[in-house]
Amino acid sequence: MTVQGSENTSRRARRSTTMGAMPLKDMPWWRWRSNVRSALHMLSDPVFQQECWLAGQDGYGDVTDAVYRLVEDTWLDNWSAEKYIGTIFRDAQEAALVDVAVLRVLRIMHQVGADAPVSAYLEHPAWPEAVLAARDAHVQLAVNDGEDPDRPPHPLHVLAMMTRRV
Repeated sequence: MTVQGSENTSRRARRSTTMGAMPLKDMPWWRWRSNVRSALHMLSDPVFQQECWLAGQDGYGDVTDAVYRLVEDTWLDNWSAEKYIGTIFRDAQEAALVDVAVLRVLRIMHQVGADAPVSAYLEHPAWPEAVLAARDAHVQLAVNDGEDPDRPPHPLHVLAMMTRRV
C-alpha cells in the first residue's frame, strides 16, 4: 500500500502545470481561452489559410470551425468579451481586441454564409481587415501567455490534447 501511495503522490507531482508556456491555473476558464486563442491564431494567419484551409489539409478544420471555437462556449456573438475579463481575458485591452476581431469575422460569415467555401471568405473585400483584427487579438493573448505568436497554429487534435481535463 505504501508503494502505491507514493506512486500516486509522485504522479501528481509530475503533472504539468503549464500548457505550452501558459500556466493552467492562471486563468479560471483556460480551456475556453485556449479555444479562442486557437481560433484567433488560424483566423490571423493568411499563409496558414492558404496552405491549410484553402488547400483542404486535414486536421485544421475550416473557417466555420474556427468561428465556432471563437464563439462556442463564450457566446461572444451575443455579448462583449468584456464580460469575461478575469476569467478568459486578462484585461480590457485583450477583451477590446477580441471584440473587434469577432465582429469583423462574424460580419463576413453572415454575408457569405456559414457553409460557404473557404475561398468565399478569403476573397471577401473585408477579409484582410478581419485577419488584421484577429492578428492583433492573437498577438496580445499569445504574448500575455508568454508564447510566440508567430509559431504555426496547432492542429485540432493537439488542441484537444492540450485542453483535456487535468
